[in-house]
Amino acid sequence: MQNDATGTLQNLPEPAANKRAVMSAPLTSLPPSHMNQAWQPVVPRQEALEQLRTELGLQRERIRQQFEKRETSGVETARNLALLMDHVIAELARHAGLPSAPQEDGTGEAFCLCATGGHGAGLLAPFSDVDLLFLTEAPPSANLIKAIEYILYTLWDLGLRVGHATRTIDSAMEMARTDQTSCTTLLDIRPLHGQKSLVLALQEKLEAYLKGPALERFVLQAITQREERHQRFGDTPYLVEPHIKEGKGGLRDLQVLNWIGYAVLGNGLSIKSNLQRAQGLAPACTLLGLLTQREISRTRSLWNFLWTVRLNLHYITGRNEERLTFDVQPIIGARMRYGNHGHQRGVERFMRHHFLMARAVMRLTHVFQPAILLHLRNQLQQRPPRVEPGPDGFQRIDGCLSFPNPLALVREPVTVLRFLDCARRHQLALHPAAIQHIIRFERHSAFLRHDDEASALFIRLLCEPAAELPTPGTATVPEQYPEQWQDRLFWLPLLNETGILSHLLPGWSRILGRTQFDGYHIHTVDAHTIEAIRILRMIEQNRMADELPLTYRLARTMTQRPLLYLATLMHDIGKGRGGNHSEIGAEIATHICQQLGLSASDTDTVSWLVLHHLLLSRTAFSRDIDDPQTILDLADTIQSPKRLRMLLLLSIADIRAVGPRAWNAWKATLLGRLYARIADVLEGGLQAREDDERVEHNKAFVRQELMDKDMAPADIASFMKLGSPGYWLSFDPQSHVRHAGLISQHREDGRDNAIIMDIVPLPSRGITELTVFCKDKPGLFSRITGALALCGATIADARIHTLHNGMVLDTFWFQTPHGEAFLEPEHVERLRETITQVMEGDVNLDETLSAASFPLVRRLEALPIPSRVLIDNDASENHSIVEVNGRDRPALLYNITATLSRLKLHISSAHIMTYGLRAVDVFYVTDAEGHKLATPEQEEALQTALLETLRHTEADIS
Repeated sequence: MQNDATGTLQNLPEPAANKRAVMSAPLTSLPPSHMNQAWQPVVPRQEALEQLRTELGLQRERIRQQFEKRETSGVETARNLALLMDHVIAELARHAGLPSAPQEDGTGEAFCLCATGGHGAGLLAPFSDVDLLFLTEAPPSANLIKAIEYILYTLWDLGLRVGHATRTIDSAMEMARTDQTSCTTLLDIRPLHGQKSLVLALQEKLEAYLKGPALERFVLQAITQREERHQRFGDTPYLVEPHIKEGKGGLRDLQVLNWIGYAVLGNGLSIKSNLQRAQGLAPACTLLGLLTQREISRTRSLWNFLWTVRLNLHYITGRNEERLTFDVQPIIGARMRYGNHGHQRGVERFMRHHFLMARAVMRLTHVFQPAILLHLRNQLQQRPPRVEPGPDGFQRIDGCLSFPNPLALVREPVTVLRFLDCARRHQLALHPAAIQHIIRFERHSAFLRHDDEASALFIRLLCEPAAELPTPGTATVPEQYPEQWQDRLFWLPLLNETGILSHLLPGWSRILGRTQFDGYHIHTVDAHTIEAIRILRMIEQNRMADELPLTYRLARTMTQRPLLYLATLMHDIGKGRGGNHSEIGAEIATHICQQLGLSASDTDTVSWLVLHHLLLSRTAFSRDIDDPQTILDLADTIQSPKRLRMLLLLSIADIRAVGPRAWNAWKATLLGRLYARIADVLEGGLQAREDDERVEHNKAFVRQELMDKDMAPADIASFMKLGSPGYWLSFDPQSHVRHAGLISQHREDGRDNAIIMDIVPLPSRGITELTVFCKDKPGLFSRITGALALCGATIADARIHTLHNGMVLDTFWFQTPHGEAFLEPEHVERLRETITQVMEGDVNLDETLSAASFPLVRRLEALPIPSRVLIDNDASENHSIVEVNGRDRPALLYNITATLSRLKLHISSAHIMTYGLRAVDVFYVTDAEGHKLATPEQEEALQTALLETLRHTEADIS
């Protein structure tokens, strides 16, 4: 059971099994007068349960209706839920016979029932844990334990999730000294029933403890825990399915500011200030006098927004759900009145607002936390900060770069870029107060446009890497500012969070916080773009050489680095405007490059890269890269080896920035092969050597290899006559040698209908290769795809070669659902057995696939995936290219290829790609006579049949 920051609470998710393990404090012997009187509740537990269950149900429904009718805000609703729980718990305490004040005769135990965690702070979500502390002056008696059990069991029977602990004041303080979370819990303690003097005594001890080194340790550990939590939840607020509570820019970040603020300033450790916080309906950090009125207003707005989203999420899912998944985003957007506007759907507007609010939380952290840390340092050191002159007219405060006069950001806005460039050149950390000033004066950054010096500084910050990071704890790297050092090698996140990018680059604000609803990208558009720049830096630092060794050599010899970095920065800037984002982005890139003062030639290069940034990836993953026409068309578009190198690096950075599963060794292999073929053309290679010369070269190599393996000369001669030129150009010589072995094996088998199969894992490429050699028959390709679907394999590519003797050699490249090669021998054997059974007709594919239970990602069903079929008769000399777009699902490829087989179309090659939920399957086909689709009627019939197939698969999912 998870609690809202209540590590001191003992968690019992199954209360009935823990009836004697309720107390976290040990029992003790008390005077006989306390033990002789058997405890009896004032109201029997069953009667109390029935009474409170009815009241709780009615009041919860009333609060919910008020919220859903928008009669109360999110924070007000959370406050009402907390007040309701206060009432229920206080009633239970009275039913249990617990006194609310000391008895007049001096007998009885000193006891107070307290709320902690989020409940203690006075705000509660519908399905959050209820965190309680049973505070005593001395270890509890048996009677008190029974009364506490009465309360806990009744709360559990009411269906509540309860985190709890029973402690004396001394044991509570002992936990606070040894456990950071326990100490945090006590900052939000609030008395509900009993002797409030106990809480006051505990708070006084806590306030006395949080002084000097203990206070510093508490604050730094709170900050460290926040950074560790960010790492666990993606370390960015711009995930398309964010965790609204624990993620970066979420509610927990605001709570951390509350905790360190109250601890350092000494407020909030009294009952009075706790009540003020609970009734104020505002984040506590707005009450401490460290924010401007504008910042306070903004903070209250985002506090209410996040609570409203959280409450909607709980009510919609009916559980303690904190992740804003795709399936609930449209529902919450509609409930919060986000309608369609222009090219934006309501859910997109809602999620963009959410990401802007998350960024506001991060900005608030940059503003509020420095003031707290500065106050803490002044308390501890009893001296003002050490201020000394810094480089370029700036100053150093305790070794960190800062502004002598922040008003310079208003008088001369370019100062902000001079400041960041100074920090880059001299390897100085930014003082937190400096970031605070940049955020507070960010609106003046709009004057940076068309400023030549600002443009030069920005390009330098964008693409010139800083030196290696020094070690934290040294004289120039203070331990208390660890989060600042993440930006020293990479300034874009800081430029984005502070708002400078939005003011400097026209169009950037349009992609800020924009969600990509495709189930493929895991970041917003701006975060994806910044991640692509980071990947590009990794390539330059040779940190991707194991995946694609070619990239480091290309990056190291690159002569126009600023142009590549600018193109990467703007490659998706046209998204969300309707139409082709590459074309729109190219126009925006032209405008921005002119604003930055680039020459006409450089502007044209950047714009061209933005326009064609998908060219290589789309071709490599969805076209036959061994088709000479494809390569010649690409070479005609690219024209320059320099542009080809830049386009390859941009393509890799773009794919890698999508998410951890978007890139794999197979994609690296395809891109590398495509690059080599285009480079060969651009350097005159492919045009200088005719295809037949290349075929003869490959044949000679394979012939020698087979002779070295002692294959009979007659068999070698027979094999050399079987394949068409396309076959000899489609595989490497090692594959040809394996194929010769399969054909020889078939000959030795002696059966005309024998099926010879070879499965080879290729872990270096992250793929498994299947080769099937047998007699050609209708629907063969479709049956193999169905067999692979039964085994849970994902097909990435396929080639079909009909040899001159009428036999077929089909090759499939496939992966596990996790994008890896099948390596385990038992998995490979299962594949072999299943494919054999299907090929021999022992398995009815339609029935088996219909009955099979494939895991579907239900939360992604809300995303619209339009179905589309495109037919291109011009891109290949000998084939019609059929591109099928639709929602991905198991056995989709089988359904499509079965339709093609039914229409008597022959598939020469298939190229399979999945972008999240969207499958893009491309087939090179001919009719029964081996010709392209010749008439519009043929194309229309094919298109209609495939769309009907996609419609049925979509209906199956629904």
